[in-house]
Amino acid sequence: MSAGFKPIAFLLFAGLLFAVPLRADDGDEQGVRFFESRVRPLLVKYCYECHGEEKQESDLRVDSLQELLRGGATAPAVVPGRPDESLLIHAVGYEDQELQMPPDGRLSDREIADLTEWVQQGAPHPDEGSAVEPRRGDIDWESARRFWSFQPPQATPLPAVRNHRWPSSSIDFFVLQALEQQGLKPAPPADRRTLIRRATLDLTGLPPGPEEVEAFVADHSPGAYHRLVERLLASPQYGERWGRFWLDVARYSDSNGLDENIAHGNAWRYRDYVIAAFNQDKPFDIFVHEQLAGDLMPGDVTESENRARLPATGFLSLGPKVLAESDIMKMEMDIIDEQIDTIGRAFMGLTFGCARCHDHKFDPISTEDYYGLAGILKSTRTMETFKRIARWHENSVATPVQQQAHQERLDAITKLKE
Repeated sequence: MSAGFKPIAFLLFAGLLFAVPLRADDGDEQGVRFFESRVRPLLVKYCYECHGEEKQESDLRVDSLQELLRGGATAPAVVPGRPDESLLIHAVGYEDQELQMPPDGRLSDREIADLTEWVQQGAPHPDEGSAVEPRRGDIDWESARRFWSFQPPQATPLPAVRNHRWPSSSIDFFVLQALEQQGLKPAPPADRRTLIRRATLDLTGLPPGPEEVEAFVADHSPGAYHRLVERLLASPQYGERWGRFWLDVARYSDSNGLDENIAHGNAWRYRDYVIAAFNQDKPFDIFVHEQLAGDLMPGDVTESENRARLPATGFLSLGPKVLAESDIMKMEMDIIDEQIDTIGRAFMGLTFGCARCHDHKFDPISTEDYYGLAGILKSTRTMETFKRIARWHENSVATPVQQQAHQERLDAITKLKE
């Protein structure tokens, strides 16, 4: 097989989600992440109801760093870097009979430890670069673009391992290093019956037949396993098995879901395109281009090749769409929003949807970027009409011979009706 789809690398590319920092050093970024993942959920769950925007018992709010530093009627709720002087920590620790928060029951030791650790760190917060210096403002785009996930991959030297005989590929060195660091050893090699079963199930989703098993067990010639893998990769079932993972990324379905859940009669053409792409070992860059602009790609191609590209653009037509929306403009923009969000998730591992209303806080995505994409998709004809019930726009992929045969059948039906 040529260098096209490699399932593991491809799935990693399609599935990663990234977070990009604002102006901050690594310590600030980690502190803010700690707050967002471990501290804010506690404040929301236990504190916001009585100390939030709508209600402030004891004149205390905890939904912003400024209010936490200001405190309530008695003292500051948080003193950055000093948990012993922070009223919040005393309250959740039930240290005073008169002040125990939340009143319905003490937090777990882990939750209290998280709050204490956050204050000890200096109360890092997304509202501020530190406990006292503001960090509000525009996104630092240059810093955001330097985030690790946006950097081109670099060749990494193989790690040192003690058991030099075990690795049979470059990846094995990294696996073995991690095992040795934990004092573990690799599992013993699988027997040949187990090996063919694992390989066949993994690459085709089907168990091997008895004849295939016996033939592989009896074949002790050099390269027997390599030939097995090549045979499985060349089988039609390989594309059917692994194409399903991309169909999940592309939110494939045979209907639109949501309100009317109308059947998408030609969705199967996109499904078959994806399966064929895997079986043909199509390069990933071409695979991406065809799905986003298969009807506009330049190049000296035959009419047959051009027709084969058209089903790829089903990537933009698929997905949940409210086809009975009474507001036509809203329906159009909601469809565009869904397309933008899917493009971001599928091809960049980023969520674009929030930029419909505001610049992203952690990702290098602005509303300007969002509406630049929206303008392109608005000029793309996804729907035949936006009137209820909206209909998909479909290009014919029939050959001239097929079109003629279809017209002849229509003419014959018309004569029968006369």
